[in-house]
Amino acid sequence: MHPARWLVPAWAVALAVLMLGPVLGAGYLLTYDMVWVPDLALRTDFLGLGSALPRAVPSDAVVAVLDEVLPGMLLQKVVLLGALVIGGLGAARLAGRSTVARLAAVSVYVWSPYVVERLWIGHWPLLLCWAVLPWLVAEGIRLRTDARLGAALPFLLVVGSLSANAGLMAAATLLAVGVTRSNAARLVAVTVAANAPWLVAGLLHLDTATSSTSGAVFGMNAEGPLPAPLAALTLGGIWNSEVVPGSRGLLVLPLVLTVGYGALALVGARPLARRLGRRTTTALVSLWAVGYAVALLSWAVPDGLGWVAGHVPAGGLLRDGTRSLALCAPLTAALVAAGVQWCGERAPRIPVAAAGAVLPLAFMPDAAWGISGALQPADYPAEWAQARTALGAGQGDVLVLPFTSYRAPAWNHHRKVLDPLPRYLRPDYVVNDQLAVDGRIIAGEDPRVPDVLAALALPDAGDRAVALADLGVGAVARDRTVPTTSTYDAEVAGTVVFDGEDLEVTILDVPVDEREASAGSLVALGSAWAAYVALVLAGAWNTCRPISSGMPTRRRSG
Repeated sequence: MHPARWLVPAWAVALAVLMLGPVLGAGYLLTYDMVWVPDLALRTDFLGLGSALPRAVPSDAVVAVLDEVLPGMLLQKVVLLGALVIGGLGAARLAGRSTVARLAAVSVYVWSPYVVERLWIGHWPLLLCWAVLPWLVAEGIRLRTDARLGAALPFLLVVGSLSANAGLMAAATLLAVGVTRSNAARLVAVTVAANAPWLVAGLLHLDTATSSTSGAVFGMNAEGPLPAPLAALTLGGIWNSEVVPGSRGLLVLPLVLTVGYGALALVGARPLARRLGRRTTTALVSLWAVGYAVALLSWAVPDGLGWVAGHVPAGGLLRDGTRSLALCAPLTAALVAAGVQWCGERAPRIPVAAAGAVLPLAFMPDAAWGISGALQPADYPAEWAQARTALGAGQGDVLVLPFTSYRAPAWNHHRKVLDPLPRYLRPDYVVNDQLAVDGRIIAGEDPRVPDVLAALALPDAGDRAVALADLGVGAVARDRTVPTTSTYDAEVAGTVVFDGEDLEVTILDVPVDEREASAGSLVALGSAWAAYVALVLAGAWNTCRPISSGMPTRRRSG
């Protein structure tokens, strides 16, 4: 292979390593919604049988299976590093054969506010979806002339559909680019199979499938002095200002980046359209328009989207509007790369290539090295493993006290994270999915949460145990390091099986009313998971078949 052909893959790997930095060291990256543990036990809730909406279906189940092969710590690093590298290489593929354009595409796609903010807030399934979108575009183009499912497509769909929002964007991308009259039924079938676990689990929760009406909290935000609609043009504007890099608060950097991307997109639009063709261009423009429109609506009419989330089943998928900006990423990278190529054809290529590759980094320099060191891996306390062993599989669900959602433990560098203890332990669990934002309490979606709070408010420890057991709770784990109030913590009667310096685990001594799924739910979810596994097996078969068909065979003598 010519040395120049290694340049683009090497650049993609270099950018990924530069962005992650310390994240790749020993320990677990625990930040906001990103919670990885050494050994995630596969439990029924992960399959869609929990009382809360299936927001982590099928991602939790997939991780629980895969970390039997790779340790959780290594698996997390493979996922994060792999997502950034695969996303960059996919963008390079959309950019064509020009090395100048391919280097620029990698930088624009990887060194993006969308990537940095979603990494910081811990939305790794969205990052995997973002990573496979350019590859799904390429697969869609292939499927218009080649009806075979292929080896890559099933895996791309599965990887890109680990959450509801991600699955919808992956399906929309493939169908928009690749569907034809002859292959429509097949493509719809494979996209439904890739999304079947969360789709069926969501249908089983239709009676509770609404979210908080506080849409304004999750709407697209301005970043520093840059208005929200402009911030979204460079794929920024996340609702949580705590995960926005400081450089986005400086007017000159994001403003110049927006203007620069716009100018390059203008000069690159016609060459890109000629190269991709009318059908693909139209599909990418439509996906960009949908992604930007959903994000814009969350800023322009947040109360309207909040009403939809609170009253329309599955309307909560629109609540965090800037998630949809992933749909804008493939066209944005391809347009800017085409503009850089246009410049390279009219100026010295090496300086243009260097500028196209490096300038995205220069406009967001604090994204480097774990967002300037904000992302540091951590090790779990030794007591946690002892508590896990003492509790075992347990009877009923485990309740972690204080009954609050987020922690900022000292052992995690005081970084905020969704309470990892329920996932670290083995049984199913009930957690408080209420969210505190700017002093406001945003209601959760699990119908058991108000009942747990009511049980904790009872005056007697024995009465609390009985009330919790009626809710399916069989054990209580208490983290003594977390500040609390009487609303979220109270003594519960039972047998203490672990009593450490920081943790206490108590098993309730009263009969537990264990949650049982109906036969219909089991059949429906079993069918959904069967379709999901069948899609994975189809990809594996299509991968192995060319290998086996190419193996030499020994002629039999007769």
